[in-house]
Amino acid sequence: MDIFVEHHTTGDRIKCNEAIYTFVAVDQLGSPINVPELLPETPEEQTRFEGALRRRQLRLILAGKMKPEDAHELKALFLK
Repeated sequence: MDIFVEHHTTGDRIKCNEAIYTFVAVDQLGSPINVPELLPETPEEQTRFEGALRRRQLRLILAGKMKPEDAHELKALFLK
Protein backbone atom coordinates (compact mmCIF):
# COMPACT_ATOMS: atom_id res chain seq x y z
CA MET A 1 0.00 0.00 0.00
CA ASP A 2 1.38 3.40 -0.96
CA ILE A 3 0.31 6.47 1.01
CA PHE A 4 0.41 9.96 -0.49
CA VAL A 5 -0.09 13.46 0.86
CA GLU A 6 -1.80 15.87 -1.54
CA HIS A 7 -1.61 19.65 -1.56
CA HIS A 8 -5.23 20.83 -1.40
CA THR A 9 -4.88 23.70 -3.89
CA THR A 10 -2.31 22.49 -6.41
CA GLY A 11 -3.15 18.78 -6.33
CA ASP A 12 0.56 17.92 -6.13
CA ARG A 13 1.07 14.51 -4.53
CA ILE A 14 4.08 13.22 -2.62
CA LYS A 15 4.53 9.64 -1.45
CA CYS A 16 4.97 9.75 2.32
CA ASN A 17 4.65 6.13 3.43
CA GLU A 18 4.27 2.55 2.27
CA ALA A 19 3.23 -0.69 3.92
CA ILE A 20 3.08 -4.38 3.15
CA TYR A 21 0.19 -6.35 4.59
CA THR A 22 -0.06 -10.06 5.26
CA PHE A 23 -3.46 -11.71 5.24
CA VAL A 24 -4.46 -15.08 6.68
CA ALA A 25 -7.22 -17.16 5.12
CA VAL A 26 -9.60 -18.64 7.69
CA ASP A 27 -12.47 -21.10 7.57
CA GLN A 28 -15.98 -20.49 8.92
CA LEU A 29 -14.76 -21.18 12.46
CA GLY A 30 -11.89 -18.71 12.20
CA SER A 31 -9.13 -21.33 11.96
CA PRO A 32 -6.32 -20.71 9.46
CA ILE A 33 -6.55 -22.70 6.22
CA ASN A 34 -4.03 -23.44 3.48
CA VAL A 35 -4.08 -21.41 0.27
CA PRO A 36 -2.11 -21.89 -2.96
CA GLU A 37 1.53 -20.83 -2.73
CA LEU A 38 2.33 -17.33 -4.00
CA LEU A 39 4.64 -17.31 -7.02
CA PRO A 40 6.23 -13.89 -7.61
CA GLU A 41 6.50 -13.11 -11.32
CA THR A 42 7.99 -9.65 -11.86
CA PRO A 43 11.41 -8.51 -10.58
CA GLU A 44 9.65 -6.17 -8.12
CA GLU A 45 7.46 -9.01 -6.81
CA GLN A 46 10.57 -11.23 -6.44
CA THR A 47 12.40 -8.52 -4.47
CA ARG A 48 9.43 -7.98 -2.15
CA PHE A 49 8.94 -11.73 -1.72
CA GLU A 50 12.58 -12.24 -0.69
CA GLY A 51 12.36 -9.28 1.69
CA ALA A 52 9.26 -10.78 3.30
CA LEU A 53 11.12 -14.04 3.96
CA ARG A 54 13.94 -12.15 5.68
CA ARG A 55 11.54 -10.03 7.77
CA ARG A 56 9.69 -13.19 8.83
CA GLN A 57 12.90 -14.89 9.90
CA LEU A 58 14.01 -11.84 11.86
CA ARG A 59 10.61 -11.60 13.58
CA LEU A 60 10.77 -15.31 14.52
CA ILE A 61 14.31 -14.97 15.89
CA LEU A 62 13.37 -11.94 18.00
CA ALA A 63 10.32 -13.81 19.31
CA GLY A 64 12.52 -16.78 20.27
CA LYS A 65 10.72 -19.09 17.83
CA MET A 66 13.67 -19.61 15.47
CA LYS A 67 17.37 -20.15 16.06
CA PRO A 68 19.59 -17.62 14.28
CA GLU A 69 21.58 -20.43 12.65
CA ASP A 70 18.37 -21.63 10.96
CA ALA A 71 17.69 -18.25 9.31
CA HIS A 72 19.12 -19.11 5.90
CA GLU A 73 17.63 -16.08 4.10
CA LEU A 74 19.15 -13.70 6.64
CA LYS A 75 22.52 -15.47 6.54
CA ALA A 76 22.61 -15.09 2.76
CA LEU A 77 22.71 -11.30 3.21
CA PHE A 78 26.03 -11.53 5.05
CA LEU A 79 27.69 -14.28 3.01
CA LYS A 80 27.63 -12.45 -0.34
